[in-house]
Amino acid sequence: MICMVFKKAAAAATRRFSPHLQRRWTASWIALSAVLMLTVLPAPAANPADPVAGLLRSKIEQRRQRHAFVCQGEILCGLAVIPAFYARRHYLPAWSHAGRVLPAAGELLKTLEQASQEGLRPADYHLHKIKALLADLESPPPGASPPPAAWADLDLLLTDSFLLYAAHLTAGRVNPETYDPQWLAFSPSVDLGTTLSAALRSGSIAAGLRQLAPPQPGYTRLKNALQHYRQLAAVGGWPTLPAGTRLGRNDCDARVLLLRRRLASSGDLAPGRADPANECFDAPLESALIAYQQRNHLKPDGILGPDTLRALNVPLKNRIRQIVINLERWRWIPRDLGRRHILVDIADFHLALVERGQALLGMRIVVGRSYRRTPVFSSKITYLVLNPYWNVPRRLASKDILPRVLADPLYLKQQKIRIFENWRADAREIDAHTIDWKHLKGHRFPYRMRQDPGPQNALGRIKFMFPNRFSVYLHDTPHRELFAHFQRDFSSGCIRVQRPVSLAVELLKYNAGWDRAKISARIASGQRRVVVLKKPIRIHLLYRTAWVDASAKLHFRPDIYGRDRLLEKALLAKPPAG
Repeated sequence: MICMVFKKAAAAATRRFSPHLQRRWTASWIALSAVLMLTVLPAPAANPADPVAGLLRSKIEQRRQRHAFVCQGEILCGLAVIPAFYARRHYLPAWSHAGRVLPAAGELLKTLEQASQEGLRPADYHLHKIKALLADLESPPPGASPPPAAWADLDLLLTDSFLLYAAHLTAGRVNPETYDPQWLAFSPSVDLGTTLSAALRSGSIAAGLRQLAPPQPGYTRLKNALQHYRQLAAVGGWPTLPAGTRLGRNDCDARVLLLRRRLASSGDLAPGRADPANECFDAPLESALIAYQQRNHLKPDGILGPDTLRALNVPLKNRIRQIVINLERWRWIPRDLGRRHILVDIADFHLALVERGQALLGMRIVVGRSYRRTPVFSSKITYLVLNPYWNVPRRLASKDILPRVLADPLYLKQQKIRIFENWRADAREIDAHTIDWKHLKGHRFPYRMRQDPGPQNALGRIKFMFPNRFSVYLHDTPHRELFAHFQRDFSSGCIRVQRPVSLAVELLKYNAGWDRAKISARIASGQRRVVVLKKPIRIHLLYRTAWVDASAKLHFRPDIYGRDRLLEKALLAKPPAG
């Protein structure tokens, strides 16, 4: 649903927003709205000289104790903000004066009509009803004057459209936590009523709304890509390539002509780089296909095989939807990522350490399997552990380790895994040979398994810790061979990093004396050591299936966890009927 629940974040009317996705208004929404409305009582009296002001107050007062605020058949989503906004202005209309529509209303309508540029839907913001009202007000029947009630309705609809659009720009149309418990969205603090008042005073509604959108260059670049792809769709899109044998350098086939057109349409084959009538697969075409493969996480071999053909034939409308989905995700992350931060791109299997907008370090990563998905959230790395223990999570102990113990009685000894009676810090160690392992199968696993530090430890030689409710972290791995795979979803949720020592060097650069040599020496000692970062670093776990890099190249990635499908369903949900 498009309506947002406006939550009270501070006594000063700072708001946090989370979307309302059901077709009915929930009890929490009702209770919250009542609390917020009570904070603006007693309200100042409406201006008795302005009949529209009196009607605005009356309409708002009548809705205070109701479950929803309906105006002209439209549900108003800003019920928790509208009373305070109008009370502060003595219920004077915000968008008209003395029977005339103010320029701010026209600017707002123009801005809302362009909401599609942000990947949002103009129809969600009462546009049809507002335009119908405006037509009636601006062209009344001969000899008749528009009733004040119509002006009051227009004002409420315009105010709600501003608040709703502002909320969507600030925090997105939907809250991922409502359909994906492994996704924590950033909770912005914005007073939308104050934002609206400031925009009206400044005389620039568009500028007031623009400042609420994500400020990162990546968001703007993706918006530009959306416009480009929509323009491409308007002129017919790109051709579909028929199935056939694999095509590579020096092969001649009629499908080569279609391949040239397809790569030219997506900008991978520059105009004039090859003869468009040449049916033979030449060097410029091979280079263009490699560029396409790199942008789409395909093996960059310059060969038109089944995987590449499948990606090339993804309909343009699907790619447009993918861009819209990822624009929404931009609105869920912190506006300030930090001067120095780490980006973990789950769908791209890549980690980057960024400082002042420049990537200082990049590496491959291994992420969770589809049934043990890596979550999405932001935190801070506060310390790292050299030569860590691995306390095997109960689920893994029961489902992964126990079957191996049953198959090989020497498995625990070989892997240097010790058994403790429970998860308390002072738990007593137990001799593994005294446990009836067969009896544990299918039952709740009561013991704690702990793997000692060493080359076989599942966490490798370093782990990087940041507080989160999912108990995930970055760590080294003894299975270095996994980084050679193209798709790297092999873990149980945590993130394995390709260059742990290099990452540790960067994170400890502000800790005196902790250079690469000292880190390596401490690792070689085999002794567990906790090192607290003098300067903790922000880390953002992201799930992006479309983005535009600094060189203006648009990248797509497979939706390895099916998260695009869930978000698309939420974005396509119909608004509630009034």
